[in-house]
Amino acid sequence: MKDYWIMTDMVNDIYMMHNKFGVKEWFEKNKDDKELMRKYLMFRMLMIGEEYQETLSAINNSDSEEVVDGLIDMIVFAIGTLDVFNVDANEAWNRIYEANMAKEPGVKPGRPNKFGLPDLLKPGGWTPPSHEGNHGELDKAL
Repeated sequence: MKDYWIMTDMVNDIYMMHNKFGVKEWFEKNKDDKELMRKYLMFRMLMIGEEYQETLSAINNSDSEEVVDGLIDMIVFAIGTLDVFNVDANEAWNRIYEANMAKEPGVKPGRPNKFGLPDLLKPGGWTPPSHEGNHGELDKAL
């Protein structure tokens, strides 16, 4: 284990990958075809689902290599989807992080918790994150 952290700019890495492989160019050329954009968004979500299923299978097979690969592949598709549709993933992350950090530890009634870890509870006055102004071009697919 390293005794230091190196921050990776995953969002920029995905942006660079999309540019290299022509994804951004393809999007710009096709973004006004709402039906195609909806299909493309659904395709990307299905790919996340496929990676999720493969990761579950890797867990059942005790295959740590494939668990790591699957988890990262889900991140790649999730961040990549935000990037393709011109959503500022860093801004979205910060808004969700801030809202989560405003929660308090506790126990959520009715939810079994075998691990003894706290649930994140919404205190009085808590407000959910808003992504207003940061939807990018998702309306092209919705």
